[in-house]
Amino acid sequence: MVPSAIASLGIEENILPACRELGIGITAYGVLSRGLLSGHWSKDRRLAAGDFRTVSPRFSDGNLALVDALRTLAEAKGVTVAQLAIAWVLAKGEDIVPLIGARRRERLAEALGALDVTLSRADLDAIEAAIPPGAAAGTRYAHQQLAHLDSESR
Repeated sequence: MVPSAIASLGIEENILPACRELGIGITAYGVLSRGLLSGHWSKDRRLAAGDFRTVSPRFSDGNLALVDALRTLAEAKGVTVAQLAIAWVLAKGEDIVPLIGARRRERLAEALGALDVTLSRADLDAIEAAIPPGAAAGTRYAHQQLAHLDSESR
């Protein structure tokens, strides 16, 4: 499993092409970047003690502007930010299966709604322009944790 989210394109350059060359499918996790791309995150959100996101460099206020850019695109299509982000991963190829985590039934229903979202080439271009490679501030994990990930550049 490797991350594949519009905010984390670590597999795009080397891993994804190699897997495709070898005919290996990808199970993509972190499609919603641990909730950042769900559209339900805000700088005022209170987290429980010990929540991973309290120490995650990716959960900085600067990245909320990226989510707002996705929100504008999602609203224009009549879908949620989460559905747009999941649909983007689905559009990347039939060899990629997004792994979606949901703590509540309504979030699961929302995620499943992405299966009904069709993205045109213009939609994909707009999404990728809204969050170009490297636009997300901060790493996905704290520095010490990054050393244990195969999908991150070293």
